[in-house]
Amino acid sequence: MCEIFVSADPHLYAHRSRSLRLHGAVTCIRLENMFWQVLEEIARRDGMSLSQLITRLYDEIVLANGDVSNFSSFLRVSCLRYLALQSDGAIPLDTNVPIRSLEPAAVLRRDRFMRTDTSRDPLQANG
Repeated sequence: MCEIFVSADPHLYAHRSRSLRLHGAVTCIRLENMFWQVLEEIARRDGMSLSQLITRLYDEIVLANGDVSNFSSFLRVSCLRYLALQSDGAIPLDTNVPIRSLEPAAVLRRDRFMRTDTSRDPLQANG
């Protein structure tokens, strides 16, 4: 079983730091290359640069929650949610379909439905 994961290209889990400006302040974000690749795909889908996407995610999480204590973790979780929602069919696999064209309420309903199915949640399924 572990061979599936262990045989991954080491480049995918190597860290890379990127500096960018969030509202004039320079910040450095360190993520594994695979997460940078997913963020780049999300940005491309909606015709944004990576910097524009990250700024937008930052603004929206601050608006929703008032603050974010670990923005890098939030970005990783965002990438995993994107891939999980693609896998579940809530976000089309066709990267030519912009995410902004999707109805957020419908995607979120699908996401909530999937989270209530404990057979798909390894933490719930194993007790």
